[in-house]
Amino acid sequence: MKAATIQELKQELSDTSPEKLKQLCLHLAKFKKENKELLTYLLFEAHDEASYINEVKAGIDEGFTELPKANNYLNKKTLRKILRIANKHIKYMGSKQAEAIILMHFCNELKSSSIPFQKTTVLTNLYLQQIKKIKAAIATLHEDLQYDFQQQLKDLAI
Repeated sequence: MKAATIQELKQELSDTSPEKLKQLCLHLAKFKKENKELLTYLLFEAHDEASYINEVKAGIDEGFTELPKANNYLNKKTLRKILRIANKHIKYMGSKQAEAIILMHFCNELKSSSIPFQKTTVLTNLYLQQIKKIKAAIATLHEDLQYDFQQQLKDLAI
């Protein structure tokens, strides 16, 4: 089965009744946890992006408190899990500014943790990749915001 294009879906949805749209959304939310989370964000959280960013930051902080300090392999797996969850929330928001804020928070937490990530190539590369993503997100923002974020980015250099 070939999936319809976005334009075709948009046209079909515009011709659909509100009750039918509600049924379609609920049906879609039943199939995948990510669909349900996205719908929850759009309905309940999207109006207050700042508090949602703070919730995501709190989740990152909680993930860092659960890091196993002694084992580099488990550290790597846990950091990737934290990053995967953060990236999922970034995708929900669709905001480059929020992306920069959340990824900077992740990098700050990693840098301030007791993990010697500079000694491990994999963790160093993970950190540097996040710095690249932050720079790419900052480049799309307004000049004033770019300057502010660039100042914060200087603190993250290894």
